[in-house]
Amino acid sequence: MSDTPTGRNGDNDYDPADDDETVDPGSLPDVFGTRDDFGDFPSLGDDDERDRDDRDDDKPAESEARAADAAAAQRVYEELLARVGEAAPQPRLGATRRAVELLGDPQRSYPVIHITGTNGKTSTSRMIESILRAYGLRTGLMTSPHLVKVNERIVIDGESISDGALAANWADIQPYLVMVDTELAAAAEQPLTYFEALTVLAFASFADAPVDVVVLEVGMGGEWDSTNVADGQVAVFTPIALDHTKRLGSTVAEIAKTKSGIIKPSANVVSAKQTPEALVELERAAELTESTFAVEGTAFEVLKSDVAVGGQVISVRGIAGRYDEIALPMFGRHQAQNAAVAIAAVESFLGNGSQPLDAEILSAGLAAASSPGRLQILSTDPTILVDAAHNPHGAKSLADALGEYFSFDRVVAVLAVLEDKDAGGIIRALAPVVEQFVITQTDSERAIAADDLAALAVGIVGPDRVIVETNVVSALGSARDLADDAERGGVVVTGSITLVGEVIALTEEDGWK
Repeated sequence: MSDTPTGRNGDNDYDPADDDETVDPGSLPDVFGTRDDFGDFPSLGDDDERDRDDRDDDKPAESEARAADAAAAQRVYEELLARVGEAAPQPRLGATRRAVELLGDPQRSYPVIHITGTNGKTSTSRMIESILRAYGLRTGLMTSPHLVKVNERIVIDGESISDGALAANWADIQPYLVMVDTELAAAAEQPLTYFEALTVLAFASFADAPVDVVVLEVGMGGEWDSTNVADGQVAVFTPIALDHTKRLGSTVAEIAKTKSGIIKPSANVVSAKQTPEALVELERAAELTESTFAVEGTAFEVLKSDVAVGGQVISVRGIAGRYDEIALPMFGRHQAQNAAVAIAAVESFLGNGSQPLDAEILSAGLAAASSPGRLQILSTDPTILVDAAHNPHGAKSLADALGEYFSFDRVVAVLAVLEDKDAGGIIRALAPVVEQFVITQTDSERAIAADDLAALAVGIVGPDRVIVETNVVSALGSARDLADDAERGGVVVTGSITLVGEVIALTEEDGWK
């Protein structure tokens, strides 16, 4: 779930030579505003003081209720974990389809924008959701995986689902999950998996909210992914590359064919720029389903991306309109390309690709978008940022962004990788910009042992650039010390979504700045 395409917009109008490689932040326009832009906050009057006192009286009861909800939500997560995990998805739709059928097909109670791809799915999903919410729509968003807490995967109107709502909706669907589990056992099949049950929970939660539209990220692949029981009016494809090859296929064409399964009859299909072999599969699926097909570079494109404080300023030619000088609070040229895909997807959803978006609403939507764990700065002195790149494609995008958006004179990487990933490809992609690798491992049972990963790294970059710390906390400490030795040192934590989640939780607990 790392983000996104590499390269610099191919043969479009953008010329990377127009931008400096490193920029002094003090010289850049701050297009995102400050607290001062919003004026002073009003002081409390007498009535407000009395209201606050009344609220204070309720605090013990509210605290107890929150604690009870948190405990109930934790039990839901434990029950999900007791099921077959996400590392072993079942290539089937029948089980999920049966569960939602018993619930009255909640996934049919709202329109759906369905998103798949190899890199950039979550960032693109979040941008689409933010733009739609800026238009006044009540949104549902499902992404995978979570970084710290499972609630992150089910977002309603811009907020992660509350512990209370999570537990209440789980209680509502539990009898139906048990029914399906019983039927599956009678047919000698495995019970509903973690992701299948979670998908059913998300669909039910969105219907209960209720929402006006759901932005739905595929868990793995597309054709047999449990999210595919929903019918997306818009099917969105971020760049497709090699990943999960044991499950999806050993070639980009095979993977693209599996992912193209989310295209439903007469849908609007929007795609990032793809390799020729992936593009052929998407075009074939669009033709077979009599769907429209808009691909980056032809139907829409990034025209310009300029570095700015807090992110970048982009200009985009959409399917139906042109949008200039829009603030995007995310780092990396790949995020500009994700934004272009998001804009094209929203144009396809709101106006069938024929009506331009309102420029002010679009600007507000993108300015409010965020993508935790993607080039996210956690602290300064030294700068520590996390990026969920977990394949070579994502690592190359990270390396490009580090060179363009930051002026580090030393980059130290804290690296952990799961066993089913191309660890060598990740290291090779990062090697040109990373001076020192601090190799570690996460608590995941799928993590490559630190010593094994270090041996691989030594074979690629040499022993002088590799340090081993089997404990994540120790790894961070060593990386900070190494970065502190440089005038403008920076630490990047990457290689595994699990590692990124652990580090985000660690910094929140310790209150890092």
